[in-house]
Amino acid sequence: MKKELLEIINENDEVIGLETREKIHKEGLLHREIHIWFLTPKAEIVFQHRAKDKDTYPDKLDATVGGHVEPKMSYEETAVKECKEETGMDIDLNKLVFLRKIRKKSFDEATGLTNNTIRSQYAYLFDGSINDLQVEDGKAEGFEAWKIDDLSHLSEADKNKFIPLILREDMLDIFNKAREILIK
Repeated sequence: MKKELLEIINENDEVIGLETREKIHKEGLLHREIHIWFLTPKAEIVFQHRAKDKDTYPDKLDATVGGHVEPKMSYEETAVKECKEETGMDIDLNKLVFLRKIRKKSFDEATGLTNNTIRSQYAYLFDGSINDLQVEDGKAEGFEAWKIDDLSHLSEADKNKFIPLILREDMLDIFNKAREILIK
């Protein structure tokens, strides 16, 4: 099986090399990712339930769509490609709302791997049924919709369902910003 190669970048988001995904996560090398947050007209966020055998944060709720930026691809091209792969949806790039580009580094205690990224985050108004979203084979368990207003006061059991970074105050702020932009 061919190993997935990703671009290593510097702090200025400039490509400085190529390495395997495995080595990038094992050594915590800086690389690019995208996240898309689907928001419903009911002010919910649709989270993807990651597969139980994912290399980082298995069996946790994460962005609706997330993925590594492949060599020679832009963040936007990756967003469209990953959305099709992870939800079965062809999205209109013009309806994708850029939220921010952030630097994130997290260590997954369960797997011992480090995710060190510059990540572009987007919001997308999703007015369909989450039952119509197609789960990418072997990558996810399904999708769950949670009210944005409920995320700031979850029980400990519910908090443990999410990747820890999702429930940080800066993420809750970005969800509210996305709601203001998309839901009138």
